[in-house]
Amino acid sequence: MSVDVPGDDSDGASDSSADSLPPPPIMSFTHANVARIAQLARIALTDAETAATALQLNGVFALIETMRAVDTTGVEPLTTPLAAIGDFTLRLRDDVVTESDRRDDFQKPAPSVEDGLYLVPKVLE
Repeated sequence: MSVDVPGDDSDGASDSSADSLPPPPIMSFTHANVARIAQLARIALTDAETAATALQLNGVFALIETMRAVDTTGVEPLTTPLAAIGDFTLRLRDDVVTESDRRDDFQKPAPSVEDGLYLVPKVLE
């Protein structure tokens, strides 16, 4: 897939920097795709912005494809990146109640309460 970038006068021949780019992703955005999404989102984009956005989105999809190609069989998920460095235990606080039950105090000024619930007048008929 190629995207015409305004102001780009290259003849389409690849240069050495293009050879180092990852292969194009399976899913790619065209100029028309980006323009349609921009229209749906009510975003005004110039042709240059649309082309640049298509290139950026295609770069994201290429990165995703590269990450999907990595074999992660047997790799345990990390709870934190620090676990990759060494033995790391999260310091979690004890799961204990730290405040008293003050529901009755909060409901005293309410005009109407029943079974611990605030009663409100019916708004919709």
